[in-house]
Amino acid sequence: MTRPLGKKLAEKFGEEIRFFKGWMHGPKAVGSILPTSSITARRMASVVNPHSGLPVLELGPGTGVITRAILNRGVEPENLCCVEYSADFAAHLREDFPGVNIIEGDAFNLDKTLGAHKDQMFDSVVSAVPLLNFPVGDRVKIIEDLLRRVPHGRPIVQITYGPMSPVPAGRGNYKIEHLDFIIRNVPPARLWIYRRA
Repeated sequence: MTRPLGKKLAEKFGEEIRFFKGWMHGPKAVGSILPTSSITARRMASVVNPHSGLPVLELGPGTGVITRAILNRGVEPENLCCVEYSADFAAHLREDFPGVNIIEGDAFNLDKTLGAHKDQMFDSVVSAVPLLNFPVGDRVKIIEDLLRRVPHGRPIVQITYGPMSPVPAGRGNYKIEHLDFIIRNVPPARLWIYRRA
């Protein structure tokens, strides 16, 4: 049975208010003033292989729009690990997604953030970390770090709101693919894939 339209709209509005508050309190940690659209979230989750036998790593889940799309893709909650910088978002994610591994921490220091699971391999990485808010050197380092956590050839998908890849080519051992440009996102979003060269 589907939820009544009024309840869906109220939930979406509440999610947008929560996201906007997060942006107001930490604009460097939140890349947009509105959550990712469900269309964009589904496209990002499309790179995940739910049958690989490996968990999936999500960075910057925010209010959980992409988290929901990854679960809808067929990933079991216990096979999804989400790293969220905001304590407020992390608390809401734990309520909204019981069974999902929600870790409050820094995506730029995953060895510390993942703790005992720092050597865990992941099927793929789905990232909404606002990379354009960080120096280029840090962007390259995070991609290189993530690529050592996925099997050769498996993807890291990254959302950005600029026209170019937030991680430039020729700075490391990775190749870049443009996955999609989604105009039905506010603001319009580009999706990029990084793989080991």
